[in-house]
Amino acid sequence: MLAMLSLRPTALFVLALLAGHASAFTSSGRRALTSPPSLTLSARRSSDDTDSLADRRSVLSKAATAAASSFLVLGGLDIPAAEAGIDPNALKALPTEGDASGSLSRLRQIEAITTQPVNTDAPFEKLPSGVSYGEFREGKGDAVVQPGSKVAVEMSIRCKSFATANEPGGVKYFSTKDDTDFNELAFTVGSGEILPGLEEGMMGMKKGAIRRIEVPSTMVFPAKKAGQLPLPSEKNKDGKRRFESLFKTDATLLFEVLVTRIK
Repeated sequence: MLAMLSLRPTALFVLALLAGHASAFTSSGRRALTSPPSLTLSARRSSDDTDSLADRRSVLSKAATAAASSFLVLGGLDIPAAEAGIDPNALKALPTEGDASGSLSRLRQIEAITTQPVNTDAPFEKLPSGVSYGEFREGKGDAVVQPGSKVAVEMSIRCKSFATANEPGGVKYFSTKDDTDFNELAFTVGSGEILPGLEEGMMGMKKGAIRRIEVPSTMVFPAKKAGQLPLPSEKNKDGKRRFESLFKTDATLLFEVLVTRIK
């Protein structure tokens, strides 16, 4: 009985089918033995019984084979059909089809390095050029930002002279989240694509590092003329207005930078 209970539903169904055929076979045989003899009818019944017996044996043989196969295939396994023996957790590490931009892969990389604590009380270090920075998170890895590095960052830029009660560091005129397609700004250090003051404040940063970098007006004005400042997108009306107003007063900028890639 315990052996039968351990069988799969498919096997139990087939065994029930076997039992039904066996019962029918036994009843038929009993009826054939107790029927009154008759010469003509006996020959016909004998022929019918022989055909019926052959048919039943064929059915029993096929059913037994199916039952054995079902038990061998299903009886010893406990795999949900929907998973087909695949560990769903193992799929998370595989590339995502259709992720041509690589944005999902970058999100996974960022997720892996954003578990470090952030020190918002980090002291600022002032460089001889007038650039100063505070490192809120150190980052990981051996690669560091240096001349010639190809880097990608998440970044926001604040106008220090436009500080408010809610934003004491200054209101934002640009952010990669609002003004770029993939929340990322990429450039090569030393190529002239971005203002030199920002690059100077980023030197030595590792992947996952976060710094707030203050660049003085004396470096921002020339960078504007050279086209080295990130610009707000067309949809960012407030950012465009703040950017234009910035150069009528002190143009000191605060860059909040998270390094996501270094090559």
